[in-house]
Amino acid sequence: MTEILSDEAREFVADLHRRFVSRRDELIARRAERRAEVARTGRLDFLPETAEIRLTEWHVPPAPADLTDRRVEITGPTERKMAINALNSGAKVWLADLEDANTPHWSNVVGGQQNLYDAVRRTISLDTGDKHYELGGGPYPTIVMRPRGWHLDERHLPVDGRPAVAALVDFGLYFFHNARELVERGSGPYFYLPKIESHLEARLWNDVFTYAQEVLGIPQGTIRATVLIETIPAAFEMDEILWELRPHAAGLNAGRWDYLFSIIKYFRDAGPAFVLPDRASVTMTAPFMRAYTELLVATCHRRGAFAMGGMAAFIPSRRDPAVNEVALGKVREDKEREAGDGFDGSWVAHPDLVTVCREVFDAALGDKPNQVDRLRPDVVVTADRLLDIAATPGAVTEAGLRGNVSVALQYIEAWLHGNGAVAINNLMEDAATAEISRSQIWQWAHQGVRLEDGTPITAELVRRIGDEELARLGDVERYKVARDLFERVALADDFADFLTVPAYELIEV
Repeated sequence: MTEILSDEAREFVADLHRRFVSRRDELIARRAERRAEVARTGRLDFLPETAEIRLTEWHVPPAPADLTDRRVEITGPTERKMAINALNSGAKVWLADLEDANTPHWSNVVGGQQNLYDAVRRTISLDTGDKHYELGGGPYPTIVMRPRGWHLDERHLPVDGRPAVAALVDFGLYFFHNARELVERGSGPYFYLPKIESHLEARLWNDVFTYAQEVLGIPQGTIRATVLIETIPAAFEMDEILWELRPHAAGLNAGRWDYLFSIIKYFRDAGPAFVLPDRASVTMTAPFMRAYTELLVATCHRRGAFAMGGMAAFIPSRRDPAVNEVALGKVREDKEREAGDGFDGSWVAHPDLVTVCREVFDAALGDKPNQVDRLRPDVVVTADRLLDIAATPGAVTEAGLRGNVSVALQYIEAWLHGNGAVAINNLMEDAATAEISRSQIWQWAHQGVRLEDGTPITAELVRRIGDEELARLGDVERYKVARDLFERVALADDFADFLTVPAYELIEV
């Protein structure tokens, strides 16, 4: 792995950090200021100062050839076996995830970069002793890498006495080692950008891209980026985000758990109108989620960009065909809704779901690689529609509370030990699931919410359920650190913006 951390590569990352860290810090501070304003007003709205961008006609550049067909994208960490399985899956795109599906143990960060280096060059293989993994005959998915968000640091690569910006570490190492190789292979350095909260954060990414291409002599516009609209403030700035990234923009993505987590975070003290029911009942058909997804498709297609759907996280069972039949039916229904709404493709978390997703989008697209030309002039989305949380059907139940406690505990324990993509209850969970789970518990406990039977949700109730769930899981001592962290981010008076920040302080490697 010494080539990944060569002197030249480290200096490239250090240069990016020195050039852009101050702006990153300012933008993180702006997040807190904006949240404080929302706490004061209980309101978000479209920005009046950028109205001209929303009202005028403009387009992002045409997509490169290997990004024009994105009908099925498989997501997963850059762990070596999972990387090989993703490349052999038959998907059109592999979202190589260094963010929510990856614990930032230094070995994972550097090892993931090595696996990407080998994947780009089609030399990746693995021999476990029990089984040999290697690439098949292709064709292989286009690689789109997801770096960590702006809020995270990387202490293992300090610059001038402070941790480097983690996003720049992930981007910088990948771009430095692979940009020219990808171009020579007829592809390019493509990225998914997570956790963006404003068009100013997109502007910073665009400036990073421009500078990196200039330094390494890569033609401007070679980089293409798809932005995850997974925060509520970003939902009000979709046009502006595409505008700021315009030379490098490819599209936007609509997810669920991180978006709901962001709504809770921003409106956690705004009263009962913003209290969500059990997370399992908050589907993409809820009125405010329909407004969000329809706005995303309409915005993207108006600008010539791709609209990407959310993730099917189901892991098929090898033992229970009945479970598979029901779950695969729900996956198909969800993908049919997305294709019918105009999305150009969608995510799956397991190779066995690639066929289902592909079949649905094949039927919707016909001979076309996408449906960017399908405009949605019928879509009119107001701020009130995006914030109509109170119209969400569903209740807060003991089963929902218990599920949140159990999943959060199991995920945090696995994350702390280096596994950021965790199979729980036949679902592939990442950090977003833990975030929505713990934030719902925080909201319910601090807003005085009662269960369906009238039982108030208190810290004592949550701790009792925690005792019961850990007894069911067994090996209570194993979960001690995870439980302490869970209670800190789910029950403390102050709301932790991201559980991965205090979690990062607890990992040793």
